[in-house]
Amino acid sequence: MRRSRTAWVAVVLASTALGTATVAADAAPAGTAARSTQCPGGWGSLDKTRATATTTPVKNVRTGRHTCFDRMVVDVPGARAGRLGHTVRYVDRLHQDGSGRPVPVAGGAVLEVRVAAPGYRPETGSPTYPGRVGRPLPGVDLAGYRTFRDARFAGSFEGETQIGLGVRGRLPFRVLTLDGHVVVDVAHTWDAAR
Repeated sequence: MRRSRTAWVAVVLASTALGTATVAADAAPAGTAARSTQCPGGWGSLDKTRATATTTPVKNVRTGRHTCFDRMVVDVPGARAGRLGHTVRYVDRLHQDGSGRPVPVAGGAVLEVRVAAPGYRPETGSPTYPGRVGRPLPGVDLAGYRTFRDARFAGSFEGETQIGLGVRGRLPFRVLTLDGHVVVDVAHTWDAAR
């Protein structure tokens, strides 16, 4: 009986402390959380390349908003991080591989995102990603994003998938390669990524 009473008292005290912490956090002045957020740094705006490739096809492209940056994720399910290559760089104008045709991308600056994975099944040539050249990325809505302005599919040619990402300005960015994903984060400001 004594052991269960001790456990019960510990639970009550822990929940009381948690409730107090929650009230204190809710009572903080507006904007305090944004000022106290430590954003990652050291990204820069120079080209970022990883020279490797996979034949595992691209299936999806999605985006998300974070406190310090906007994020694009290219999903390549089943591909190992060690086999996922990319080249991400700012360009004056996006040109489609193969044809060389310009692909208009809105924004103050354009990031060319190349993932060294096809947007089709190599053995049949049938598409695995539903993007259409020059059109916005399917399922991607950039309304309300602080940095992203436009995202256009530029095609998949000779095992590489090409995307144009329009951003507010030439801001710092980073590229992360994980199993099944290539992640591109673009900072909201220069200060956020120092």
